[in-house]
Amino acid sequence: MSSSTPAAPAAAGAVSPYKLASVLLQYPTLALFDGLDELDETARRLRRKAGREAFARFLSWLRATPPTLVAEHYVETFDLRRRCALYLTYYRDGDTRTRGMSMLAFKDAYRAEGFAPSDEELPDYLPLVLDFADLTRRGRELLAEHRTDLALLQRALVEAETPYADVVIAISAYQPKLGRAELAQVVKAWEAGPPGEQVGLEPFAPPEYLAGYSRGTPVSIGRRP
Repeated sequence: MSSSTPAAPAAAGAVSPYKLASVLLQYPTLALFDGLDELDETARRLRRKAGREAFARFLSWLRATPPTLVAEHYVETFDLRRRCALYLTYYRDGDTRTRGMSMLAFKDAYRAEGFAPSDEELPDYLPLVLDFADLTRRGRELLAEHRTDLALLQRALVEAETPYADVVIAISAYQPKLGRAELAQVVKAWEAGPPGEQVGLEPFAPPEYLAGYSRGTPVSIGRRP
């Protein structure tokens, strides 16, 4: 993948889209609905119009939909659709041993910045990566490096006609645009789908990881003590 320049950190008084997206892409607990006013205010203060509008569409859907139905829709979207997995390395590596090296790159990036990712999730879990992007420049670089994977997730969510597509559309508004080679990579990967498990090899992650994290427990990244 070609080198890229990630979005600059928010200016003083501005807010980051990354933490907002991280919250919205995790399993929707009642606390999420209790905080809708604050989330709306955060979205209104974002710097880029495309990001503000995409977040606003999603938040409007949250307000108009009963929490139980949102939770059911979340499970249907992210747990039952293979292409809609919230794991960035899954699109290129599938559930194969090759994915292990990709995972290691995420872990090394966290450790280099003095962070300890939660044990509740794999290191390429998108809300976790978004938390890292909110806190560090290296996190924003890591997200930009995986913007083709983000584009594949966005395409899958758009095709599934889910409001969650707007959250990924919003984040993509803060990423460098894909070049011609990267667009071709997205098309090729989309047509092929995530690689299948290699014959004779155990999957890198157990099936429960691909089905989502422990429900109701927010996952975040934290500094090492």
